Amino acid sequence: MPSLEEELFPSTPGKVKIERAQTMNRQFHRCFASTSTMFLWALFLIALTASYLSFQSFVDSGSKYFTASWGGIQWEKQVRTSAQIHRSSGMSVLVTGAAGFVGSHVSLALKKRGDGVVGLDNFNNYYDPSLKKARKSLLNDHGIFIVEGDVNDARLLSKLFDVVAFTHVMHLAAQAGVRYAMENPGSYVHSNIAGLVTLLETCKSANPQPSIVWASSSSVYGLNEKVPFSELDRTDQPASLYAATKKAGEEITHTYNHIYGLSITGLRFFTVYGPWGRPDMAYFSFTRNILQGKPITIYRGKNRVDLARDFTYIDDIVKGCLGSLDTAGKSTGSGGKKRGPAQFRVFNLGNTSPVTVPTLVSILERHLKMKAKKNVIDMPGNGDVPFTHANISLARTEFGYKPTTDLQTGLKKFVRWYLSYYGYNRGKAVN
Repeated sequence: MPSLEEELFPSTPGKVKIERAQTMNRQFHRCFASTSTMFLWALFLIALTASYLSFQSFVDSGSKYFTASWGGIQWEKQVRTSAQIHRSSGMSVLVTGAAGFVGSHVSLALKKRGDGVVGLDNFNNYYDPSLKKARKSLLNDHGIFIVEGDVNDARLLSKLFDVVAFTHVMHLAAQAGVRYAMENPGSYVHSNIAGLVTLLETCKSANPQPSIVWASSSSVYGLNEKVPFSELDRTDQPASLYAATKKAGEEITHTYNHIYGLSITGLRFFTVYGPWGRPDMAYFSFTRNILQGKPITIYRGKNRVDLARDFTYIDDIVKGCLGSLDTAGKSTGSGGKKRGPAQFRVFNLGNTSPVTVPTLVSILERHLKMKAKKNVIDMPGNGDVPFTHANISLARTEFGYKPTTDLQTGLKKFVRWYLSYYGYNRGKAVN
């Protein structure tokens, strides 16, 4: 029977002695013991690291929870208070993009007549966020609470619907602007498509489901040359990515209406302007540059034809938004399951009186009492269209939509607000 030493160490007669084998055997055991110890230490270190990472993850999660801009008892109380209805047959409305131009005006109008309003806005920096913060302050003064968050945040939307059973959603959050799409196309997909789907997913699962009114755009008419633009016209020739995302939104909303029974109304806005407007709009930047003595760029179309827009004053757009909410049918689904056909509508909201851009400039010059330094160039291929003109007969028939503010009157009101907000004294900036 071979000994242990003989098993572990092959023997060559006359070369390996027993004493040496015993010594090597002791060294082996030491080595084995050392390796076992190292293995145990390694396991200990792995366990310690895992524990630390788990703890760190818990701390990070807790930190995010405690520093989140939404959630908690006080936050829920603010949401409920803001959503309280103060008129008979009133509605509780979630307004997305509430710190935006149209969103702030619609929120104020709803609150003024006694509806419950809760706003949602991510305060992005597409244009100066301080203007959005100022709008938020204005809304807060009128008892409207704005939640700071993104429409893509499904958890936040779900929480809002858990806290308040909204009867309506006014979806105005979007990445706006035709030309900016060439610089940052991803932002349009994120906001106008992904954000819309996230919102619709929340609404379809809500019980009860809200009725939805949302902002499409006159840009969907794209390269259509038939005027005035009618809701029955083709909209399959978008001239910009912005227009394409809005057209996609119309198709997506139709799908959710068809499958889940959501009552949905799309509004195609035509060049909205007025106090608290967007700084990226032509009338706004023209006013700023004229007051600062800087030249303005005026684009013209093919064959030196002046561009024309169906400029629509903000108050008229608000009337259309409220009329759409008031006539919106109830959604027919529950918990994501459709019980029957639901209302699906698309309306133009415009002024029906297109005005050329040079005429717009001349009106601004009159109100500002200053002449503009003009740089007239051909329109580049940036997605802009040469003209817009709304046919509003459907909105007029459905809820009596009738715009009442012409461009002369509307720009006068805008200039008065601009001079007051930015601190100008009749053509001279306050230093």
